[in-house]
Amino acid sequence: MITVVGSINLDLIATVDRLPKPGETVPGDAFTTSPGGKGANQALAARRSGADVRMVGGVGRDSFATEALACLRDGGVDLSGVRESHAATGVALIFVEESGENVITIVPGGNGALFPGDVASADIRKGEYVMLQLEVPLETVGAALAATRSVGATSLLNTAPFRAEAAPLLGEADYVIANETEFDLYSNALSLTGDSREQRMLDFAGRTGRIMVVTLGAEGVVAATASELVRAQGLTITPVDTVGAGDTFCGYFAASLELGLPLQDALRRAAVAGSLACLKPGAQPSIPRGEDVEEALKGG
Repeated sequence: MITVVGSINLDLIATVDRLPKPGETVPGDAFTTSPGGKGANQALAARRSGADVRMVGGVGRDSFATEALACLRDGGVDLSGVRESHAATGVALIFVEESGENVITIVPGGNGALFPGDVASADIRKGEYVMLQLEVPLETVGAALAATRSVGATSLLNTAPFRAEAAPLLGEADYVIANETEFDLYSNALSLTGDSREQRMLDFAGRTGRIMVVTLGAEGVVAATASELVRAQGLTITPVDTVGAGDTFCGYFAASLELGLPLQDALRRAAVAGSLACLKPGAQPSIPRGEDVEEALKGG
């Protein structure tokens, strides 16, 4: 079982020729809505990978909630841990340019009303994997990490979005997943030492005994254990939309670890899934199914 404690949003997406500069207005080409939120995206990715998944999160009592939960419900994710609050359902305002690059603003809504008590009621058990991100209150993330550790479950913390005050939590997770920008920022916050990113990753792993995973976009992914660096590549692609690629990686990585795959194989499977997610627009609609990932892995 994978329990995902995190955000549930409705994504409001506009496509543009290029991203606007500060103070600039640019015309848009199209507008769509799509279920999103890093927690929900990762839960659906883990489910499409083949894992049993339970979602712990918060939504509002509004029409956005139904749409935000649609893919999770249709995909067979256990939603018994999703609570309603008087806050509005969270939204993400997303601009995507022709190259596939994007900028995102998050309005948390019900995600901000996810409290440590909601983690306690989730009944996390030994042997489970618990996936976390930073789009919900940090005290809730901390409570989930503590609960996971106390029962002998395995925790994975995705460090997005960057929050300097979350730096102390990184050493509490069994696996930490960051993109290169996030890791560099946390390196400063944690005063990691080393002349290169990889040396600083090894410093983190050596200090904490945890595994640091850094995604590198088209360059693949690298992980640091206390004793070595492990690398894996995704696919060579021309991206259509990179929204959700990182969340796809996280969900597939958690599911691959639960399957018992060695670290390098889990990284490779997750990286290939992340690559496939870049070939379609939208966060959740683009998440590939397990059979498509396996086919891509067989193709090399």
